[in-house]
Amino acid sequence: MRFFMKLYKVLLLLGILNFTNVCVPDFLDLKKSKDDNNLLLLALALSQGSGWVWNLPPGFPIPTVPSENPMSQAKVDLGKFLFYDSKLSANESMACSSCHFQNLAFSDGKTTPSGITSEAHPRNAQQLSNAAYHPRLTWSNPLLKTLEQQARVPMFSLAPPELGLANEDYLGKLKSDSNYQKLFSAAFGNGDSAVTEQNVRFSLASFQRTMISGYSPYDKATNGNRSAMSASATRGASIFNGEVAECFHCHGGFNFTDTTLHTKQTSEEFAYHNNGTHTQAEYLALPINKRGLEEITLLASDQGKFRAPSLRNVGVTFPYMHDGSIMCDDSANPGHPTGVASGATLETCARNALGKVIDQYVAGGKGHPNVDTTLIRPFSLQPSEKTDLINFLLALTDSEFLTDSKFSNPFQ
Repeated sequence: MRFFMKLYKVLLLLGILNFTNVCVPDFLDLKKSKDDNNLLLLALALSQGSGWVWNLPPGFPIPTVPSENPMSQAKVDLGKFLFYDSKLSANESMACSSCHFQNLAFSDGKTTPSGITSEAHPRNAQQLSNAAYHPRLTWSNPLLKTLEQQARVPMFSLAPPELGLANEDYLGKLKSDSNYQKLFSAAFGNGDSAVTEQNVRFSLASFQRTMISGYSPYDKATNGNRSAMSASATRGASIFNGEVAECFHCHGGFNFTDTTLHTKQTSEEFAYHNNGTHTQAEYLALPINKRGLEEITLLASDQGKFRAPSLRNVGVTFPYMHDGSIMCDDSANPGHPTGVASGATLETCARNALGKVIDQYVAGGKGHPNVDTTLIRPFSLQPSEKTDLINFLLALTDSEFLTDSKFSNPFQ
């Protein structure tokens, strides 16, 4: 019997048996031995591909990770340094973190960001919390399916340039840095030969996958601490998930979006929507790179269609919409002199801007032939219901995530 117990454990450790999909034999009593429990936990970690332990919030599924880039602490550590390092821009004036600030859930608070040439980007900088669960990246490019692929866009895009890399000079800078020599060797081995464009991207992707946010007041209330959310926010949750506002159709699930992929799914889910932010005439007056999915497919039926973003941390990710077109009034904006004078805070700005978002949907959006009118149509909310809905949305912000040292600048 001992032989079979040891054999079972070895098979688990080697990943030949998938711990998540097998029944534990009766002869293996997990409650009797702490060592057995530890052994099996290790086996579970190894069955995920690399010995990585996710330490996820309660109820969160394990993210799907590309087989060619299994998670490791060494890659995460390297990716964190790279994310904050201006060596990854052509003139060393910007880093990934220049458009993704931790205190804003790795968004940037601007209408649209600009790169090393100060040329404005056509779309708002998306927040990065829970990006590990997105099977499609960016606002409207269905071809970008992994964080590894997406990293090429800010690194090498030229229209407009973001980090503006055009050659391998940046790799030489990394190779000559003693800290990176150690970090790349730990993550990939082989000394200087480990410092490659692919390994830069793989490390950035690994770090971004750790940006899991799931300890908001909403999460705490869902997991038993009912006092974590106010009565108003609880009423707002009913409105959000009800058939009047119908917010949940595009912003549902644990990550509050209809674009998701994790290990419990048998297939990926993703969708693009025209939410009535602009009329057809307004879109036609814009260049093609501001018209959403139409830029990729060249189909008029895809004009104005964008991916519904996750609403997690929405209390700090304004301005809202793909083009950052919905922002709070100056008097509510802590970044504007008028707001400073009136004592504005991030919350006053979020409340004001979220109110404008709700008003747009209450009005049924702007007329456009691509709007799904079964979802985007006029409806009524009482002022108190609007307040409740805003309070629920604010309860999706995870203050621990915004200050967690695991994601903070390692150069400071």
